[in-house]
Amino acid sequence: MGFFNIFVIVLVICAFFIANTYQLQSYEIQALLQLRKHLEYPVQLDVWENYHGDFCSLTSTLHMSINCQDNSVTELKIKGDKLVKLNEFHGFAIPNQTLSEGFSIDSFVTTLTRLRSLKVLTLVSLGIWGPLPDKIHRLASLELLDMSSNFLFGSVPFQMSRLIKLHTLTLDGNFFNETFPDWFDSLHNLTILSLKNNRLKGQFPSTISKITTLTDIVLSHNVLSGKLPDLTALSKLLLLDLRENHLDSELPPLPKRLTTLLLSSNIFTGEIPVEFGTLNQLQHLDLSNNSLSGMLPAGLFSLSSISYLNLASNVLSGSLPSHLNCGGELGFVDISDNRLVGVLPSCLNTISDKRIVKVGGNCLSLDTQYQHSEGYCKQANSDKKRITGKEIALLTGVIGGIVIVVVFLLVVLLIFRRKRHAHNMVDKHIPPKVVQSTQPVPSGLLVNAKNVLQKSLNSIFKFSGVISQVANTGSQGAPSYRVFSMEELLEATENFDQSALLGEGSVGKIYKGRLENGAYIAVRSLNVYRRYSNRNLKLRLDLLSKFRHPHLVSLLGHCIDGGAPDDSTVPRIFLIYEYISNGNFRAHLSGQLCKTFSMSISSVLMLG
Repeated sequence: MGFFNIFVIVLVICAFFIANTYQLQSYEIQALLQLRKHLEYPVQLDVWENYHGDFCSLTSTLHMSINCQDNSVTELKIKGDKLVKLNEFHGFAIPNQTLSEGFSIDSFVTTLTRLRSLKVLTLVSLGIWGPLPDKIHRLASLELLDMSSNFLFGSVPFQMSRLIKLHTLTLDGNFFNETFPDWFDSLHNLTILSLKNNRLKGQFPSTISKITTLTDIVLSHNVLSGKLPDLTALSKLLLLDLRENHLDSELPPLPKRLTTLLLSSNIFTGEIPVEFGTLNQLQHLDLSNNSLSGMLPAGLFSLSSISYLNLASNVLSGSLPSHLNCGGELGFVDISDNRLVGVLPSCLNTISDKRIVKVGGNCLSLDTQYQHSEGYCKQANSDKKRITGKEIALLTGVIGGIVIVVVFLLVVLLIFRRKRHAHNMVDKHIPPKVVQSTQPVPSGLLVNAKNVLQKSLNSIFKFSGVISQVANTGSQGAPSYRVFSMEELLEATENFDQSALLGEGSVGKIYKGRLENGAYIAVRSLNVYRRYSNRNLKLRLDLLSKFRHPHLVSLLGHCIDGGAPDDSTVPRIFLIYEYISNGNFRAHLSGQLCKTFSMSISSVLMLG
């Protein structure tokens, strides 16, 4: 009986190890190796080199870890050492800080999307640069995305709103510089939203108040402006960090469960709401460096959990009650550089190693820290009121001046239009000057000439309209030139399938393809027989990219296949053009033009 029990235990242990042993699909192994190549072989991934075992069994380190489930990668974490040390980034590769000029974030993300089961993706301090591509949304299983401390810029792509399983989004320490997205409410499971230390601008979107699952909002060190909306609907919110922005409204009502509220270095005005004194779970409150005024709510000091309270550098006035009670957890208080007067309450005046209190720059009755005279604070408050009155008067004057200027311009425009209308009426009543010919012309000939002329003019006008429309389209919507990845071309042409072949010449072949956005392209494959260097070839391609004209097929970009970063020679290149149907111009001129167009239109075409 004992032997049987041991046998059963051994079977259970074997089954456990078998169930937790995963063998990756070959294409996922290739994707991981390709990612290492895209990241230019960081030292953190040296363990992958010449590794022939199961990647799911690799020992996790502080800088790399892989977890698998059902023979697929579900977690990938890579943390590099390329820390962001710049205040400004202009979208170009920087030696020793970003990945090289040859890095393509589009190809990198395309390779990432081959890991279809990814739930956790962490790519931190790897020097990744460029705008984050829309195709990131293909990682439909993603629950956590952290791409902090890289060189991502532009906008946070709208297509990310399709990542409905995402609960943590962290893009700190990048260079996103467009308007703050207003689609985050599409992420119904989002709990942590962190985009601090970017350049995001615009208003704080009120739609965020609809994401009731949020626990952390961290948007400090951006350029957000305008009003902070009512966030009381976020009943699970614990952390709100909006430091160092340009928010300029009054303080709104906030959810009761907040533990950390950081709003320093903005332009908040008005009084601190008395309701803040009822946030019983609040531990850290920083409202310093704003323009808050009025009395200090005594309830803030007596909150049971408050440990850090910073109200410095505002215009708070009045006196603190002598019977003020301080919470037992309160260890730091800074009310310096305000307009406070009177006596400091005993719970703030007592010298203690457990509590740091800063009160300098007020008008309190103290000798221990620098204080202004009481008259200074009263004068400052009255000056502020007078300045406010002047500002209102100035604003009224500016608005009045603008209204007067607008009315004046409207009157001038009305007078001008009336004069022009009167001038046209005079011209209309002047009879045309008629010159009579002395030679009689047969009436039949006149009729025939009139009909021929009318038909020719109609044809020319119609065709001129077509050319004008094409010219306008070409000048207004010319596609921008860019570098295509080999993966994009393979996907667009279905691996250069024979069915996509349009033609073949002495220097290469032309294929028809379709991009992810639905646009059709023509891909010319060129075999480079002359040995051009990578740098020399790029100079020539840069020159080609500048040829733009409404009557020329646009060159959309290029792809160099086989080029190496050491400036070696290039064996093959692809040129990507707009796809234009209905044959070429020569075929129309030589064969079909005379059947389709009249001689007048042909003349217009040949004259350009």
